[in-house]
Amino acid sequence: MTKRRLSERQIDRIRAIQTRRQQRFTADSDLEPELTASGAPEAGRVMVRYGANLAVETSAGQLVHCLVRSNVGQPVCGDEVIWQRIADGQGVVTALQPRRTELSRPDFNNQPKALAANLTQLVILLAPEPEPSGYLIDQYLVAAERIGVEALIVGNKMDVLTDPAAFQQRFAHYPALGYRTFWTSVHAVASLAALRTALADQVSVLVGQSGVGKSSLIKTLLPDREIQIGRLSQATGLGRHTTSATTCYQLAGGGALIDSPGVRSFRLGTLARSELQAGFRDFRPYLGQCRFADCRHDQEPDCAIRAAVATGAIAAVRLDNFHHLLRTI
Repeated sequence: MTKRRLSERQIDRIRAIQTRRQQRFTADSDLEPELTASGAPEAGRVMVRYGANLAVETSAGQLVHCLVRSNVGQPVCGDEVIWQRIADGQGVVTALQPRRTELSRPDFNNQPKALAANLTQLVILLAPEPEPSGYLIDQYLVAAERIGVEALIVGNKMDVLTDPAAFQQRFAHYPALGYRTFWTSVHAVASLAALRTALADQVSVLVGQSGVGKSSLIKTLLPDREIQIGRLSQATGLGRHTTSATTCYQLAGGGALIDSPGVRSFRLGTLARSELQAGFRDFRPYLGQCRFADCRHDQEPDCAIRAAVATGAIAAVRLDNFHHLLRTI
């Protein structure tokens, strides 16, 4: 079913609603009690944010409920911050440290909205059911290439297949491109060993279609998840509501795992064709070799990308997915 296009009037209404929400947020910030810092500045990391409330992990591993000064900006999960202690054992975030990486998606105004910061890996989940979307996988891979983080591909629910090898062969072009690929099942603990090793000492975020088993995999990778949720809820003072927000969990083997509801509907923002094709690592050796500088790698003569597809140097499905993404962005 095709998506219904919004009229200009509907778009204006959506923008007005967003503006009112932002104004209410600013007004609420102005009504906060005096955030008089009584301690020395300390470094910390945002583990979860729910509205104006943050759980910040200190350098000693403690969780502190913090508010944010109105002139600081919009911290997100994974942000490294400077904070100071105030009354009642709470804190106030006074500055954001520069982000090394940022995962974002377009908002209602088609402007990038940060979902998580300072991640080092994008873990892309797929499964036999629902039917994997090749162009969605490549969309995630383009995002990873653009923000400069490693991408891992995890095939989940392998236990439901009678012929796992045939399913895996459909995605053989990804490990050939250097993307580490894992085939797992939460019902076969041994199948998760290599993935656990890959996640250790990294800050990873899981992305993928609905129904690929993300929640089950997170529960398996985080046997103490409920305990961590309890600590985060206690730190923010908001109870279990924090589970609906992007959350950073500590992994037993070191590193962190970010779970974000926002990545279920992730999409690339507006990109130029040159930016999109640069996100396909197998295209890069051939870029600039087409006869026409503005080649779309479709029907143009002497196209280096299509020639590479013809020789098998580029998988045909990758070019198909490129054209699909080019139409959508």
